[in-house]
Amino acid sequence: MTELAVSTEATLATPLAVHLSAQGAELAAYRGVLTPQHFDAATAETEALLTSAAVHDLGWLRRVAVGGEDRFRWLSGMVTNAVEALPDQSGAYNLVLNAQGRIQGDVVVWRRGDTLALQIEAGQADALLTHLDHYIIMDDVELVPVTGESTLGLTGPEAERILTTLGLPAPSTEWTVADGAVGPIAVKVERCHGSLVPHFALNLAAEQVPTLWQTLLTAGAKPVGSAALETLRVVEGIPAYGVDIQSRDLAQETSQMRALNFTKGCYLGQEIVERIRSRGQVHRHLRSLELFPDNPGALPGQLPEPGAEIRLTGGAADAKAAATLTSVAALQLKGGDRVFAIGMIRAEAEIGDAQLSYAGGTARILYSNPSLTTA
Repeated sequence: MTELAVSTEATLATPLAVHLSAQGAELAAYRGVLTPQHFDAATAETEALLTSAAVHDLGWLRRVAVGGEDRFRWLSGMVTNAVEALPDQSGAYNLVLNAQGRIQGDVVVWRRGDTLALQIEAGQADALLTHLDHYIIMDDVELVPVTGESTLGLTGPEAERILTTLGLPAPSTEWTVADGAVGPIAVKVERCHGSLVPHFALNLAAEQVPTLWQTLLTAGAKPVGSAALETLRVVEGIPAYGVDIQSRDLAQETSQMRALNFTKGCYLGQEIVERIRSRGQVHRHLRSLELFPDNPGALPGQLPEPGAEIRLTGGAADAKAAATLTSVAALQLKGGDRVFAIGMIRAEAEIGDAQLSYAGGTARILYSNPSLTTA
């Protein structure tokens, strides 16, 4: 078994946060660490993410090298997506389940040649690594946290142009990686998942983060904080573990089919995933929603809290809620504010043209990307 160092990440600042806090930046807890919360007005930061290019902290991502002779076979048996069939220089989004098929966390598995690495959010790293380590029994496997690195994000429709301007590669396919450099700074450029705009992660030595940050700003990227990133996450409908996805949830309930591979070999919890696929559907799904407040002039202050219930309009007062909201965000644009959410929706709310409402307005389920006007 692997000896894992257990750390308390919640009070630690990212390398970028340490650098910027010395310049007076306001920090806030996000994804298990302290990171800059904002740099400008919400409208300006969300506009940068959606219409130009925004540079931001991704220092809450943790890397864990998976070593040992049995690493491919063992890891394939622990996650829901491809490992052994992963092409070189690519990754895959995965869920990690227990034997009952309940979700213990989510990770990205990266393959580079014969090496494997996990990408895990800091807030779930300790618990998830403890879970994985429990299943290293007679296997030649080591889980070794990578130190001395950090990550910056570059997001938006102009992100590729800025990468090219700096002489960096801009992978065109999600979950692929390419090596580059800005002067003496070696950078791994990863294309990540995004439903509305391109997302890139720039992984580099931690001590080089301030220099690359300033280089990206000089190249035209606008700085944004965790508040704007969280808003974009909700608008794009990308669930976060511990917020939208919980340890009681089943894989298909999350609607994250991109995390499931139905042709790979056995893995922990696969029996439950396959039983759901072959014998019937789950009775609820995580979905994106748009909310329409009765008093839009009160935005962005008056938003329903996570946990708020969505009901079928005209339904019985004592009927079960049709949905429970897990994340809510007001998208502030020059053309006006809009409200988006993620929530767990019961099956009956998805039948026909069901009318949905909450205490303060109405709602509709989004089955495709929302049309956004930023003018």
